[in-house]
Amino acid sequence: MFNYTVETEKGRDEAVQALAENLQAEKFGILWNFDLTAKLQEKGTDFDTPFTILEVCNPQEANRVLSEDLMVGYFLPCKIVVYEEEGTTKIGMPKPSALIDMVQNESIKQIALDIEERLIGCIDKSV
Repeated sequence: MFNYTVETEKGRDEAVQALAENLQAEKFGILWNFDLTAKLQEKGTDFDTPFTILEVCNPQEANRVLSEDLMVGYFLPCKIVVYEEEGTTKIGMPKPSALIDMVQNESIKQIALDIEERLIGCIDKSV
């Protein structure tokens, strides 16, 4: 499966706040907190599903993988989404290991697996 997704009883804003704190503890910063719902509505659509996209990055890890292969930049920064579906808040992300498979570089894959485990830990602590 290309993604990791969990459900939480927290609301979207509360889940985003918890994620921010847990990401910071793992030295990941939120580069962009994008309210997709508001932007689509601003552009005239009737999309009303609460949906937030967080773009997150650990500068040291980004440097590490980019130093190995610049093609990895196509997958950076990492994305974590928080959205509501049928009254339930979900937190998820595409798995870095699944994305890195496309580059076919085993040393980078090990780094991606480490980052994936750390991000999953942040998500799980945010539930």
